[in-house]
Amino acid sequence: MTPEFLLTAFIVCVTPGIGVVYTLSVTLGGGWRAGVWASIGCTLATVLHLAVALAGLAAVLLTSALLFQTVKYAGVAYLLWMAWAVLRGTGGMDIVPAAPAPATRIIGRGVLLNILNPKLPLFFVAFLPQFLPAQGASTAMMVELGLGFAAMTLAVFLAYAGLAASGRQVILGSERLMTGLRRAFALSFAALGLRLAMERA
Repeated sequence: MTPEFLLTAFIVCVTPGIGVVYTLSVTLGGGWRAGVWASIGCTLATVLHLAVALAGLAAVLLTSALLFQTVKYAGVAYLLWMAWAVLRGTGGMDIVPAAPAPATRIIGRGVLLNILNPKLPLFFVAFLPQFLPAQGASTAMMVELGLGFAAMTLAVFLAYAGLAASGRQVILGSERLMTGLRRAFALSFAALGLRLAMERA
């Protein structure tokens, strides 16, 4: 993996998106351990997308308008549900500290959020090949780049979780700040859903 690829992967991962917002909200609600599970869930989705791309299914998704729209609007609906859940403090998405949700539930939501983002297959199909050699490219090289990107995703999300966990007590001690954060997270999920709704294959 070249320094250019690592730098580009870092920029892509560190840019706030669905996974980052989810990891931050889960960490504030459940603490560091919950943030770790959220990070793992989002990373597993990245690995699954890589497997789909290697199987050639991503190309089918990106060339089938009906399939793309179906996945897209399922993702939009789920993001809007997440926004409502955060705002109302239901469905295990309240950022007020409570009994931590089971690890399987946290990981499952992280996987589902990212699986329903049809732009991730585009990343693997159209972006990663740019870092492959013009001659002699192989599936093994594609796997190496994909796993490198997944490792970068996990590292960045764990850093976000650590940052949220380190300031968690201060944040949770302010009712005004908590109310503002709840609204900010709900707005972020809603905005991500609306942005996804406007995406085209």
